[in-house]
Amino acid sequence: MAITTVPAARKPGRLTSSYPGPQRTSLGRKVRDNLTGHAFLIGAVLCFVVFSWYPMIRGIVMSFQRTRRGETTWVGWDNYSRIIADPSFWPAWQNTLYFTVLALVLGYAVPFFVAILLNEFRHAKGYLRILVYLPVMLPPASALFLFKFYAYDPSEAGLFNAILKALHLPTSQWMQSPEMTMPAMVIASTWMNMGGAVLIYLAALQNIPGELYEAAELDGAGIWRRIVNVTIPQTRLILALLAMLQIVATMQLFIEPLILANGAGAEDSATSVAYLIYQHGFFQNDLNGAAALGVIMLVVLAGFSAAYLRLSAKQD
Repeated sequence: MAITTVPAARKPGRLTSSYPGPQRTSLGRKVRDNLTGHAFLIGAVLCFVVFSWYPMIRGIVMSFQRTRRGETTWVGWDNYSRIIADPSFWPAWQNTLYFTVLALVLGYAVPFFVAILLNEFRHAKGYLRILVYLPVMLPPASALFLFKFYAYDPSEAGLFNAILKALHLPTSQWMQSPEMTMPAMVIASTWMNMGGAVLIYLAALQNIPGELYEAAELDGAGIWRRIVNVTIPQTRLILALLAMLQIVATMQLFIEPLILANGAGAEDSATSVAYLIYQHGFFQNDLNGAAALGVIMLVVLAGFSAAYLRLSAKQD
C-alpha cells in the first residue's frame, strides 16, 4: 500500500525565497518608475533654476549695487533714480506701449482671421498651413534683414513702394520716417510670428461642433454673425490666453528695432525698453542701471499678468 505525503500548508503571509511574490515586484516597479520621473523632473528644475531663477535674482541684487573697478558697493535705490532720470526712459516706454497697442490691433487680429479663412478651405489645407507657418521657421534676423533691404527699401525698387506705386498711391520712407517706424516693425513682426498662433487657432476652430454653425445658418446668420456669436465665444479661452502672451512678448521688443532701425531709429522713434537695457549694459557699461531697468520691466509685466489672471478668475 503506497503512502501519499501531503505537503504542509503554507502559513499565510510567509514568502519563500524562491517566490518573490507580486507585492515585491509591484513595489519595485513603482520605485523604478518614480525614480525615473523624479530624475527627469530634477533635471528640468535645475535647468530652470540655473538659467531663469538665478539670473533673475542676481539681476535684482545687482540693481541695488554699484560696481566700479571690481569693487561692489550697496547703493540702495540710486540706480532706479538714475535710470528714471534718463532722458530716454519715458520715450522708450511710450514707444514700447505704442508697439504693443499696434501689435494687438494688427498682429493679434490677423492670425485669428487667417485661421478662420484656412478653416473654410476644403482642399490643400496642409499646403496652406505650411505656407503660413514657413516664416516662423526662418531665423528672426534673416527675416528682418529681408524686410530691411528688400521690402522696406525707401526707393521705388523696394517691394512695398513698388506695390504702392502700382496702386497709384504715395510711396513711403518706411524705417527712415519717424511716423512709419512702428507700423513697419509691427508688419514685420506679425509676418514672422503669426504662424504659431494660426495653428493654435485652427486647432481650436476644429473643436467647435458643426451643429452650432448649422443652427446659426438656419437662423439666417451671415458669416460675420457666425463669427461673433459662435466662433469667438467658443474660442474665448484661447483668445484670452494668446492676448496675454502677445502683450508680454511685445513689451519685450528688441530685435526689430535693433535690425530694422539700427537701434534707436529716426528721432528715437524705435527705442524700446529692452533696447535701452541693451544700451546701458553693453554700450555704457552700466550693468547696474541695466539691471534696475530690467527689474522695472519685470514688475510691470508681473503686475499686468496678475491683473489679467484676477480678471479672468472673476469672469469664470
